[in-house]
Amino acid sequence: QLETLEQEEQERLELRPHPVERRTHMVSHQHGMTVTKTLLEGEAEPQCWSFSYSQAELRGLLPEGASFLLLRVLACQRAVPPGLIFPAIDTKGHLCTSSY
Repeated sequence: QLETLEQEEQERLELRPHPVERRTHMVSHQHGMTVTKTLLEGEAEPQCWSFSYSQAELRGLLPEGASFLLLRVLACQRAVPPGLIFPAIDTKGHLCTSSY
């Protein structure tokens, strides 16, 4: 019964003259999880979005960190069970599915 309690992800692209930085912060709480996305483009004001999901919506959630771990396990086993699908959160912070 593994569970994601908190996850931080940061991506930075050094595109001159306007670097782009994207941050995602996920934190679990009593009623589910809150996902906060931040976008910084050059000198512009940061843009921020926040989404909250219930525990029922996130049952079986596979965030990016857990996905990397699962991929390593599957590679070691050299097998992917058929129909392996998990709820995930896309790059915009919305719920989607991830299949292997």
